[in-house]
Amino acid sequence: MTADDLFIFSGTSNEPLARRICEYLAVPLRPTSIHRFSHGTLRIQLGESVRNRDVYIVQSLTRPVHRHLMQMLMMLDIARHGDARRVTAVIPYFAYGRSDKKDAPRISITAKLVAQLIETAGADRVIAMTLHSPQVHGFFDVPLDHLTSLRVLVDHFKKQDLTDTAIVSPDVGYAKPASKLAAALGLPLAIGTKIRLTDTEVEISSVLGTGASSRRAIIVDDEIATGATMMEMMNVLRSNGTTDFCLACTHGLFTGNAIEHLNAQEDIGEIVCTDTVYAPHAEEGLARLTNLSVAPVLGDAILCNHEGRSVGALFTFWEEGVPDDSAMG
Repeated sequence: MTADDLFIFSGTSNEPLARRICEYLAVPLRPTSIHRFSHGTLRIQLGESVRNRDVYIVQSLTRPVHRHLMQMLMMLDIARHGDARRVTAVIPYFAYGRSDKKDAPRISITAKLVAQLIETAGADRVIAMTLHSPQVHGFFDVPLDHLTSLRVLVDHFKKQDLTDTAIVSPDVGYAKPASKLAAALGLPLAIGTKIRLTDTEVEISSVLGTGASSRRAIIVDDEIATGATMMEMMNVLRSNGTTDFCLACTHGLFTGNAIEHLNAQEDIGEIVCTDTVYAPHAEEGLARLTNLSVAPVLGDAILCNHEGRSVGALFTFWEEGVPDDSAMG
């Protein structure tokens, strides 16, 4: 395949990221016409023929989730019926990642349902980043490259003074990625014991590890939604003597009163997220926000797939050079 065969289209959820990916790859973002009728349905038309092309549809499943999901499904279907050689769904943020198990009667394992919809619509392959639950990877029957933003976070934090700093994961669910970040930066690791009570309430009773009493803590998680987990983790660490905080995540959703609550925490020195989620309300209203771009990571994955090369090199950024076996596709 040549670069002329690589066609990238974008839905409306995160067109700025799609443009950055195209700029990184030096290819144009192909035009898409999306019209919403007065009764709520959509009409979508890809602006160029995709016959015999390698097509990539970039769409984050952010609010309004169902509208953006429907856009992606329609675009995948259009590309498939337009006789594209291969169709790849590029999903920087995958909604319903928390709905990965049946933990109550008469509920849906919605992450699996969404995976099946994406495949049925026409995806031959999926590229995703930092799924909330790694087991969502297994819900797809087509190949999936599960990427990580750790490479971008490592590059960012290596430029800072990390004296008396620890990496902190709020729970064991994100302990493995946090441990890789700690190893890459040469920092101690601490892990909180989080119990989720409701969508907006969590409880962290203790924190374990050699970094539990460091002066500065970089608290890292896959996403920040309401900010409840981060603020509860900060409260526990304050009692251990931590006085300076950095909050880091891949997906900065900042829902509800998150911006107001986070701005009120005077001991937060920096909040770091990536551009998997287009959140202009956070960029305008959240103080001390640093927004890093994952366009090079997604662009490299797209190029590897287009050229038939392994994506393994994308995971060998830490000192030991050991690939992240939880994320290989």
